[in-house]
Amino acid sequence: MTCNSVYDFDHVRTAGTKLSGWGGVLLAATCAFVGLDNVKASAADNKTIYSLANPTPDWLLREMTTDRPDITEVPFTIDAGRVQVETTAFGYARSRPDADGVVTSGYELVGSNIRIGLTHDLEATIIVAPYARRRTVGAVASGSGAVVLRAKWNIWGNDTFGKSSSTAFAVLPYVSLPTETHNGVSPEALDGGLQTFFAADLGGNFSFGMNAGLHSVKNLDTVGRHMETTASATIGYVWTSNFSAYGEVAARTGLRDGMGDVGLVGGGIAYRITKDVQLDGGVNFGVTPASPRYSPFVGLSARF
Repeated sequence: MTCNSVYDFDHVRTAGTKLSGWGGVLLAATCAFVGLDNVKASAADNKTIYSLANPTPDWLLREMTTDRPDITEVPFTIDAGRVQVETTAFGYARSRPDADGVVTSGYELVGSNIRIGLTHDLEATIIVAPYARRRTVGAVASGSGAVVLRAKWNIWGNDTFGKSSSTAFAVLPYVSLPTETHNGVSPEALDGGLQTFFAADLGGNFSFGMNAGLHSVKNLDTVGRHMETTASATIGYVWTSNFSAYGEVAARTGLRDGMGDVGLVGGGIAYRITKDVQLDGGVNFGVTPASPRYSPFVGLSARF
């Protein structure tokens, strides 16, 4: 019997007896629910139909993942038509003494990574740094930092990670735009580069993440540009459905500031308040002369 036939009650028969009005209504409702389940299954199999103009419905959203609190970012994009804001509510850093014994300290407020789902596997990202302040002996610099425009493309693993696939991979080109030049906080020129993100499910509530990047940076004291590289790796552990922790190592090489390469070790925690809101915090420690001695931070992420 097809579902369409229930709307013609006079012709619906069971064992030669016409169904009562309530029986027909019940059968219609049953077929409607079956049809709805089929629609949901079809949509789940083909989430590519959703876009910025046609947002992914709530019941098809992936579990919320964030590019913070660790330096190592995830290869997953947010669902099409959704917006996720990931914010460093407060971050502090204190440097090691430089060659002259000068120590620099500073903090940032509400630096945010705004992620916008364009398609099933592509997102646009805008990173803003509204206010930061740096202080050395006898000098203070403050203002807004760079605006960074990025596009993350998930190659595989968006919806299959932890299921049929135990890995995920994404690429991300970006360009960094100066805002207030000569304020001691924002970069002085346009920079850009390409980053790659990889993740693996290790089983037993453990996961592994790794990033690598190549960055084109303008020389400060001479004409031209030079290349810098970044790399990081993190091990995460999920303690409960809402609570997780991580440990991480990260490095940036090729800097031309006379201090050498940056090397960091760090760790932190994240707590999921709801399926769309997360609190986090952590601290990084420098292991090279060019690195901050320590840099604690707290943050908040929310999906809309």
